[in-house]
Amino acid sequence: MSRSRSVLLAAVLTSVLSAGCTMDPTEPAPTSTDASAATTEPGQTHAPASSAATSTSAPTSSAPASASAPTSGAPGCVEQVAEELTPGQRAGQLVMVALQVGSAPSSLAPVVQDGHVGNILYLGGWTGSIQDIAAASATVQALATRDATGGIGLLVAADQEGGEVQQLRGPGFSTIPTALVQATLGAEELTREATVWGEQLVAAGINLNLAPVADVVPAELGTSNGPVGRWGREYGHDPQTVAAGIVPFIHGMQQAGVATSVKHFPGIGRITGNPDFTTDGLVDDVLTADDPYLDAFSAGIEAGASTVMVSSALYPRIDPDHPAMFSPAIIDGLLRRQLGYDGVVISDDVNAAAVRGLTGVRPATDLVAAGGDVVLTGDTASGARMVEQVADLARTDPAFAAKVDASLLRVLELKDSLGLLPCS
Repeated sequence: MSRSRSVLLAAVLTSVLSAGCTMDPTEPAPTSTDASAATTEPGQTHAPASSAATSTSAPTSSAPASASAPTSGAPGCVEQVAEELTPGQRAGQLVMVALQVGSAPSSLAPVVQDGHVGNILYLGGWTGSIQDIAAASATVQALATRDATGGIGLLVAADQEGGEVQQLRGPGFSTIPTALVQATLGAEELTREATVWGEQLVAAGINLNLAPVADVVPAELGTSNGPVGRWGREYGHDPQTVAAGIVPFIHGMQQAGVATSVKHFPGIGRITGNPDFTTDGLVDDVLTADDPYLDAFSAGIEAGASTVMVSSALYPRIDPDHPAMFSPAIIDGLLRRQLGYDGVVISDDVNAAAVRGLTGVRPATDLVAAGGDVVLTGDTASGARMVEQVADLARTDPAFAAKVDASLLRVLELKDSLGLLPCS
């Protein structure tokens, strides 16, 4: 990071402590991690299918933190768990699939127990009560047996941003305002509110909120920005204002014990098309490695964001050949080496039109090869196939196998911080 950007970032983080910010507030709204709206219209909501709660779910309430250092001479918890996994179980930790609205939680048994998929997200707009969602989450966690996942609990995620993008809306869940409105609250109040929203997620068995949005939408583009600006999902129109919103949101979620994800790296605020529905208008030909818009992501990382979600847009001034989620230059280069981020990288939904329209792409293996860790898909049935693809390539390609090993450790460190490992 350049010295000028470092100074700007320090000023942004300081300002978060003292003030909030104000700002100015056909195609379906995003309903998932932005994509996955490919299968659901906004406002389409259902209560979760009834299921008996099972008391064997992994704990989800510990605050995200760095994994403890291993004791001298003996492998730590993360290393011990990693060593005991089969190739399929290792690959499964790098895949996240949807529990689509209205689906019985037990419907995930084939992909978790037989396919070894290690992570799920609620998708489509659920209107069950907190108790209903908690029962569903417990049923899903009970699928994470020793044979299925090595006894490792699942990341259970939801997009709980606010406004149009709030996956869980039933009794007991607050109606969360848009990011534009959240940004007017001020840092202290937003942290308090986000803590309450996070506590509701914990009560429902959710341990990962795929939020907040760190994208900067230029004021002159505004609602013409299809994926973010059109729905008021941005905290503001400059990186300082966005940082001043996402940092207290992250802090509130942390206080509740919920992991977070800043998205959609390196930013989709300048594009016009919505990747959920189109392959057009998805090129940001302005962003460079020194772009000040990256400071909002840096602020989120500095604040302790648990994961970074990478977009499916194209940034030709950094990598003209690969969308961000499949770009070594963006993930390994820009995010990891330049910004110094060493945590979990998640893809945006690879079931979106932007990715389905690509040829010659294997999303799971291409993401991991580029330095990413968890491939997210709204196409639940494809999860087991993705696990197989990762495991098969790791058996024959030592360089890729090393990537899998590194990704696995990052995912397990996050899960250890959430109390999801057998030895946590």
